[in-house]
Order: sequence, then C-alpha cells, then structure tokens
Amino acid sequence: MKKIGLLSDTHSYLDERILYHLRDCDEIWHAGDFGTAAVAEELAMVAPLRGVYGNIDGRDVRVTQPLVQAFEIEGLSVLMTHIGGYPGHYSPATRPLLQQHRPGLFISGHSHILKVMPDPKLQLLHLNPGAAGRHGFHKVRTLLRFQVEAGQVQQLQAIELGPRTTER
Repeated sequence: MKKIGLLSDTHSYLDERILYHLRDCDEIWHAGDFGTAAVAEELAMVAPLRGVYGNIDGRDVRVTQPLVQAFEIEGLSVLMTHIGGYPGHYSPATRPLLQQHRPGLFISGHSHILKVMPDPKLQLLHLNPGAAGRHGFHKVRTLLRFQVEAGQVQQLQAIELGPRTTER
C-alpha cells in the first residue's frame, strides 16, 4: 500500500498547508505547471516525487520532468500528463496515449478544476487535483490524497487548501 499526494498547477507557490497535507505521503505526484524547479525540489524533500511538466514550465523544470509519465505502482497502471482532458473530452494528444498504455488511472492538471471521474468506456479512473497555487481563475486551492493498494485507488480525499486570493 502506498499513500499518494497529488497536486497540480502550483505556479511557483507552495505554502505550509500544502506541505502539511503531503507530510505522511509515500510519494508526491505533480501533474504539471510547477512554475519553477524550486517547487519540485522542495516537494522531493518531503517524499519521492513523480511529475510532468506543464505549459507554463520553463527549461529548469522540463530538464527534470517529462511531458508524460507512464508507470505501475502497487499493481495499478498510471498515465499522467498536464494537458489531458477528461472522460468524453480527452485532448487529441492524449487519446493515442490512453490506447497505448491502457491505464487504470489517468491523471491530468491544467484546468484548475478538481475532477474525479470514472471512464467506463476505457475502464479507468480520471483524477485532476485542481490547482494548489494562487495563480488562475479557481476560487479554492485543492489537492488530492489517496492510497493505492492491489491495483485500486482507495480512501480518496479531496482537500481544500483555502481561497486562491484575489491575485491573478
């Protein structure tokens, strides 16, 4: 069993609330738009980090984070990319990846909207943790925590980190 903390769209912002909710995780997954490599470095000091770069990430992030992560953990096949869409509305670049990898769990970020959606057609669960940072149009900063055991996502928690603030 592995405890996972999943976040996205930090846009160079980490605060104590984020770190508090990730402190007991076995791994941290970041679905893109770190903002700076310093965010990735700080998260990796809390727990092992798996991430993908997002559309706002510069070279400092792109040299350490791939565009797509495909891996298996505790018997669960995972596919993660930043701009991926969601069931019924996958991005054109994502559709062939889903066919190729056939994940049980598909993770994306980018929308700043927290989503937990099954896709019965592709037999997968889609997760988008929303945005943990302060930049964007979202009103509440969010992340997800869950466990992976025996090929299943269990004990999924959506965590509200507080208001985004009025900064854009």
